[in-house]
Amino acid sequence: MKIWAHRGCSQRYPENTQIAFEKAMEIKNLEGIELDVQMSRDGELVVIHDERVDRTTEGIGYVKDYTLSELKRLHIYADEGPSQSILTMSEVFDLMEKRLKAGMKLNIELKTSVISYPGMEEKLVNLVHKKCTSKMAANIIYSSFYALSLEKIRRLEPEAEIGILDEKVSDCLFKLKGCGADALHPFWRGMDLPKERLEGYTVRGWFLGHLYPEKPTGTKLDLEELERQGITDVFLNEPEVYVGSYNR
Repeated sequence: MKIWAHRGCSQRYPENTQIAFEKAMEIKNLEGIELDVQMSRDGELVVIHDERVDRTTEGIGYVKDYTLSELKRLHIYADEGPSQSILTMSEVFDLMEKRLKAGMKLNIELKTSVISYPGMEEKLVNLVHKKCTSKMAANIIYSSFYALSLEKIRRLEPEAEIGILDEKVSDCLFKLKGCGADALHPFWRGMDLPKERLEGYTVRGWFLGHLYPEKPTGTKLDLEELERQGITDVFLNEPEVYVGSYNR
């Protein structure tokens, strides 16, 4: 079973922030980091899960209605730690450069299923070309719930690895053929097909789980049972509990 940090180490640190990504990059044998991309009013690719800033910052309103400089003035509080700011995708590539070159993967979820963000796919692919070596780019996975967005990524970047998101693995499989995806990214409770139907596919299960600042529950998933269902990878908010030692 391959373990991913969902929005970074998002149980113990604020999701999709520099500190959450830095803590994830310290984990030995972690497969990769997952994050989410929206777009600002002035066309910058910014790393935040929600279409609105309300839940994670002191701001109110849609990400698309803020310029990058306005988003950068918002705070993401981290208890005793220094407050974090919304990152750009460019900053994430700088932050992860060494780890991407060393083989850690990065799953970029395009949040295009609610707001279409015209031009996001082109901007993202162009940014990868600008910021990433071929070795880094080979470790990048593009995912989305919106199949047409991934179809566009496939046209722009024929060699890219693409994962299609949905609630049920059967729906992922249905959408996969249309958008040219390589991997299935279902909700972990949406495994409604027998494992035999999934042979040959990478199946990355995603979890809702507890997010910072909720306290860790101390419970652990039965990864062997998930493997028996055909799941090959998991996106977890608390990956450090499953992967083990830190790579100091």
